[in-house]
Amino acid sequence: MKVLLLKDPKDKDSGPDPYIKELGSYSLEATLIPVLSFEFTSLDSLFEKLSHPECYGGLVFTSPRALEAIKICLKEKSKKEAWSKSLKQMWNIKPTYVVGKATASLVEEIGLIPQGEKAGNAEKLAEYICSREKPNSSALLFPCGALKREVLPTVLREKGIPLESLTVYQTSQHPDLQEALSSYFSQQGVPASVAFFSPSGVKFCLQHIQKLSGDLINQVKFAAIGPSTAEALRSAGVAVSCAAGSPTAQELAAAIHTALHPHSC
Repeated sequence: MKVLLLKDPKDKDSGPDPYIKELGSYSLEATLIPVLSFEFTSLDSLFEKLSHPECYGGLVFTSPRALEAIKICLKEKSKKEAWSKSLKQMWNIKPTYVVGKATASLVEEIGLIPQGEKAGNAEKLAEYICSREKPNSSALLFPCGALKREVLPTVLREKGIPLESLTVYQTSQHPDLQEALSSYFSQQGVPASVAFFSPSGVKFCLQHIQKLSGDLINQVKFAAIGPSTAEALRSAGVAVSCAAGSPTAQELAAAIHTALHPHSC
């Protein structure tokens, strides 16, 4: 059975994509189609803020892209040296809060220690942060995307925990998306399941998939990586067959397998 994954492939340097691998363990044939394109912004401002850890109470990351922005900054020799010599150690005295394993592993790559990765979504991470931070302490620095959801900032604001957001990337539709979807459906047919990885993915892909699936659309099991993506699908009038318990390849693969084989449990 075929599964269409609407996400970027993992870095080729770090081995096979975990989602394809996990779905393969259930004998499901998965294909990745990149949905989003990212443009990084305000990188000088980002490193300026990272250069003053004494001004902040810690860091918050809810997206791997925010870490990519930092990694781009650290490609510059002088910035990399400053980070290695002192900044990394100064930030490591403070908490680095993250959502999900992918973001946590990127935090570790730049030498920081992630906390809260098991929270799984912004709502639960906000609760976790509130349980550990005192009101009116130093602001947490939150590098994020232009389309960030307001759940985490709102919860922290209500609890009096300062958060300083900085937009470090813009999200747009991948230039090859429509062509890639058309090519997939013409060559592979309508997949048994389609997995969405962000509300933006729902916005950019859903109508194309509905059109390409035609009368077979009702046979497709729609999967979501988490609650915000599931909500975006429901808001668009789509029945969500399954959602991952946490945003990992193992959880999503298991959920899709169960949705496709409901009587095998």
